[in-house]
Amino acid sequence: MLWKLIPLYALLLGVLTSPTPSSLPTVNTEQRLCHIYNSGQTADCLGRQLENVPWRQFPSTLEEIDLSYNKLQAVSADDFLRLPQLRILQLRYNNISHIDNDAFKNNALLEHLDIFNNSLQEIPATALTPLLNLKILYMSNNLYKRAALADSFSKFVKLQELSMGGPLVMGLKKGDFQPLMNISLQGFAIKCSSNLSYYEPGSLEVIQTKRMGFDMAIDQQPSALLHMLHDLANKTFIVIQFRNLFEFMYYMGQEDIFLGLKDITAHQLIFHRGKFNENLLRMALMNLQVAPIQRLRLQYIDFARSPTFVDSGAGSSITDLTLDNLDLWYISNPDVLRFDWRFTWFNKIKRLSIRYVYFNTVPCDAWVEMEGVQFLDVSNNRLKNEFIFNRRCDYKGTMPNLHTFNMSTNDLTSLKDMSSLTREFQQLQVLDFSNNKLGSAEESRDCVWKQNITRLIAHHNQFVSEALSCLPTTVQYLDLSYCNLDQLGMTYFEKATNLRTLLLSGNKIKFIPPKWESPSLQSLALDGNSFGLISKESFQDMPQLSCLMAGNNPYHCTCELRAFIEDTLSKGKVNLTDWPWNYKCYHPEALLNTVIAKYFPGKVACDIRLVIIICVATTSAVILILMLICYIFDLAWYTKATYQIIRAKYRVHKEKAAGDLETFTYHAFISYSHSDADWVRDELLPCLEKNRNPYRLCIHERDFMPGKWIIDNIIDNIESSRKVIFVLSRHFVDSEWCNYELYFAQQRAMGKSFSDVILVVKEPIDPSSLPSKYCKLKKMLSTKTYLEWPQQVNQQPFFWAQLKSVLGKPKMTQNRTYSVKSRTSSVGGISVIRPPTGERASEVAKPNEDKEVEPNQNQIPVEAF
Repeated sequence: MLWKLIPLYALLLGVLTSPTPSSLPTVNTEQRLCHIYNSGQTADCLGRQLENVPWRQFPSTLEEIDLSYNKLQAVSADDFLRLPQLRILQLRYNNISHIDNDAFKNNALLEHLDIFNNSLQEIPATALTPLLNLKILYMSNNLYKRAALADSFSKFVKLQELSMGGPLVMGLKKGDFQPLMNISLQGFAIKCSSNLSYYEPGSLEVIQTKRMGFDMAIDQQPSALLHMLHDLANKTFIVIQFRNLFEFMYYMGQEDIFLGLKDITAHQLIFHRGKFNENLLRMALMNLQVAPIQRLRLQYIDFARSPTFVDSGAGSSITDLTLDNLDLWYISNPDVLRFDWRFTWFNKIKRLSIRYVYFNTVPCDAWVEMEGVQFLDVSNNRLKNEFIFNRRCDYKGTMPNLHTFNMSTNDLTSLKDMSSLTREFQQLQVLDFSNNKLGSAEESRDCVWKQNITRLIAHHNQFVSEALSCLPTTVQYLDLSYCNLDQLGMTYFEKATNLRTLLLSGNKIKFIPPKWESPSLQSLALDGNSFGLISKESFQDMPQLSCLMAGNNPYHCTCELRAFIEDTLSKGKVNLTDWPWNYKCYHPEALLNTVIAKYFPGKVACDIRLVIIICVATTSAVILILMLICYIFDLAWYTKATYQIIRAKYRVHKEKAAGDLETFTYHAFISYSHSDADWVRDELLPCLEKNRNPYRLCIHERDFMPGKWIIDNIIDNIESSRKVIFVLSRHFVDSEWCNYELYFAQQRAMGKSFSDVILVVKEPIDPSSLPSKYCKLKKMLSTKTYLEWPQQVNQQPFFWAQLKSVLGKPKMTQNRTYSVKSRTSSVGGISVIRPPTGERASEVAKPNEDKEVEPNQNQIPVEAF
């Protein structure tokens, strides 16, 4: 807690003696006006290069103004006259050399005034007189030659913090601070010249404060420290700080100038900067052994060996230094650790912090001497494995009270060596290895840890997943943030059954293991990794999980992710500490950088049950529609017919390959119903075949090959005919085989054009009355000219003339001779002819008594075996 107050002490002591380019705020030379905000209560004029106070811009409601880091040279009576509400005014780091006596006459409410680091040659006592409400007054580091306060300061009864003096104050006199005699301060700081020339005893005797700061060098007047400590005797302080006690030279005197420490009660003593040698440090520590001071800090000091120091070897001079805290920070020489060649001054220290001393080795006797240390901080040094863990040392029984060990920010690489070092530390519970180079697989084997380690801090290392098995399994708190981990080994987490807090932020973890069991885990940080998928099942085996941080990952915005978010937020069992702004979509590209809280996928896309129902319903509907279409358009019949064509083509191909099929040519193939057979035999055939130039026609009764598949006969003879004549009647529509013949003709698988089909309507047919499967026939009757058989006898000759005209002149056809191998079935050595089936079978088997049939076409030799 006190360390957080150090900036205040630095201010009180005038640590910043002059502004440097690095400490000055960045200035925008184009923007010179003050920024008014907070409803007109605050004005920010910091670093605007102002040469005068821009009072015309200030509203009368202002309560706080910051005019630091400008070029103001004076404060006039009008600058703050119109600001009766002003409470805080900062004028530090300007060049103010004059303040009007009436400058603050209308600012009676002013509580905080900062005129640190200006050019005032005198304390502006008259100007400050109206400020009876002052609580904080910083006016050090000006060009005062004296530090004497006017009597008017006795009226500042509310004053809590006061800093004064400057580099030209050559010394202090007894009456300088007499007006403060009855004022109890929280903090007081005095700055004098680096070449202090005088100090009157009793100068600080009247000061009543809890925090005392000195910024003065006693190089020329070392005995002045004796008088200062005497003036502080029998008082109680929270902190006393000496800055630059010896600024230019090391103290070589023999007089014990720290003798007065034994009479001062202080919680903490700080030596900030300055030169210390072995003799001076020994004087301070010798007196601290008997002084009621609990904490000592040496920071930024320049330590050197004393040429007059002699070590007789009889023993160390500091053996009874009892402190709660000893801080050694930013010391120029690591030899300060054993300034008298031993470590006995660490023996009774409870909390030892050695930071930025840059030592790189720990002798064996150091571990033995630190038997009282409970907290050891050796961070920010140059320690390596072999320097901090010396295999020649015997660590048994060492550090018996050590509870917390901080080795962060060094050059450590071996977890095995760290486990060997701490194995004998009986009370060790907290380890800090952060900012090292630990975690390689080669140096993370065979680790044996003390079983009472409960807290391990190892962020900013270079861990591989195999190295996790080398960590202590008794930990309750584990920080592996920023360790370059790309995956997690579940073996370690199965053993670390006491783990309650796990920090894995800033790694490269690509996926969350699906069966991550950690029964005691309560808090988990996974933000800033590389995984994009997370689901409700990811943490189901962590029953105690109540705090989860998983933002800043490249999330794939999916239904599973949305389900996890909704489930987590609705149940309220797990608190997403960085929700919602750190959760953004990375995939798909259309949702890049979309906040997941605004990602709402559709229910259909995310509910698999609903998707299945819709798919089943849609498929069923499609099937029903297809079945209905098949029923309406008789697609089953067309499918069956197409199948028959394919089968017939296949059989023809096999027969051609075997050389069993010869081609025959007809002028026309006649397709008609069995009920119209009489008309075909009595009218159609005689008219076309009994001419001087007869047509060669094909009808199933006469020309189909017995024993051959009917479908094959139909296809074969249609393919062998130049024209196809359909005799249309109501009986034709009802004939199954006529339907096939019409379909095969429509398909024109034989390669003929559609104009080779001739329609002869034997009796009137209404196209609209035809079944739906005759859609082609309907279209042909609607678009193609057809011949209609006239019932009047006198019109029939014209019909025959039209038919012959459509058929064309008969040409020579290729004679067709049957060379048929009977389709037989061998049953017990007897071959029988397989007759056709169905309507065509009865027609083919029926003797044609009215027709003269050629023997070579109807008679098939039967071979008996």
